[in-house]
Amino acid sequence: MRAVVVREFGGPEALETVEVPVPEAGAGQVRVRVEAAAVNPVDVVTRSGALTAAGLMTPREVTGIGWDVAGVVDAVGPGVTGFAPGQPVIGLRDRLDLDLGAYADYMVLDASALAPAPAGVSLQEASTLPLAGLTALQALDTLDLPPGSTLLVTGAAGAVGGFAVELAALRGLRVVALAGAGDEALVRKFGAEWFVPRTAPDVPAAVRALVPGGVDAALDAALLGTAALGAVRTRGAFAAVAGGSEPVGLRGIRVTNVWIAADAGALTHLSTLAAAGHLTLRVADTLPLTRAADAHTRLAGGGLRGRPVLVP
Repeated sequence: MRAVVVREFGGPEALETVEVPVPEAGAGQVRVRVEAAAVNPVDVVTRSGALTAAGLMTPREVTGIGWDVAGVVDAVGPGVTGFAPGQPVIGLRDRLDLDLGAYADYMVLDASALAPAPAGVSLQEASTLPLAGLTALQALDTLDLPPGSTLLVTGAAGAVGGFAVELAALRGLRVVALAGAGDEALVRKFGAEWFVPRTAPDVPAAVRALVPGGVDAALDAALLGTAALGAVRTRGAFAAVAGGSEPVGLRGIRVTNVWIAADAGALTHLSTLAAAGHLTLRVADTLPLTRAADAHTRLAGGGLRGRPVLVP
């Protein structure tokens, strides 16, 4: 089968398409025939070597690329229940130390990292849900806000930010969305009550003009860090979604860095919400597996609304 790997870190040209044996599903595992693999920022920093330089990955001869997968169950290992060959599924590979990722014809995941694919949507759309959706969900769980609380979501038009706004609104939270000036209608459609353009000269002041005293919490999908902390009230909460982006918890603000983890139950919940039309799945473009480098170039260029998706 074909798989995209990295042997030497670098730019998009470091992505190699190689032929490798089809992996076998072990105990508690499922082999998925990949129909779509979303391309995420973590794939870019894995390929570049930034995660290894930061100490989040050990050096390897071969590094698999791709976290998000949507496809069809091809085989199940011993002890697996709840999944059967031919079943459409979505999944998340949350380990970095593997030779194979989602950019492949087949991949093997623990059953605990898989969920039924959302009904009524394409597998290309479904592939954009696991990483971004779970990041948003787990960040909101960390903040643990009661209904009626106020929440700032930065990067609210992006993949993680968009899901965060929708999930927060479903929880009864009042959302201030920070996004590009042209995205106001979009984030209000997601459920934001207030809007602040990211070009505002003083983001905390703009937020506090809408919510006197500051919001109860912030979910920082745009990785603004300290630049967004001033919008949060004293002894509020702040969730960062990438290593190194978390600010110091001044004024008693509880700061948490959310490290994503695969979770079949949570992913099943997200899949159900997507099937019911409560989550917006956005595909920026679809490309064949052999054009993974082009997908990385597009993603790194910024400005996408949705994810590029590789289709083996």
